[in-house]
Amino acid sequence: MIETLFALVTAILILAGAAFALVAAIGLNRLPDVYTRMHAASKAGTVGSGLLLLAVGIHSGDISTLARALAGFLFFVLTAPVSAHLLAIASRRAGYSLCDRTVVDEMKN
Repeated sequence: MIETLFALVTAILILAGAAFALVAAIGLNRLPDVYTRMHAASKAGTVGSGLLLLAVGIHSGDISTLARALAGFLFFVLTAPVSAHLLAIASRRAGYSLCDRTVVDEMKN
């Protein structure tokens, strides 16, 4: 009974992680400029890879592997948005322009 529950939770996490990774990949291909693409990759990619990492930790059945997976998930959640923000600032300073459909430019000085 408990093995079935773990298998079900693992399957749900894998499907959800794959769906977020798919959304991130579609966003990278469809969005118009570097900033919106970076947003899609950092947000959906972080959640997708974090869910897949948690699925691996739960599926392993080992508490040390689950602890490492949780630590990796926490690392993803803390570092990916910060690094995407810093990359966006660097891109802006390097001269990458916003899409022509952008309505508000809060960094325009």
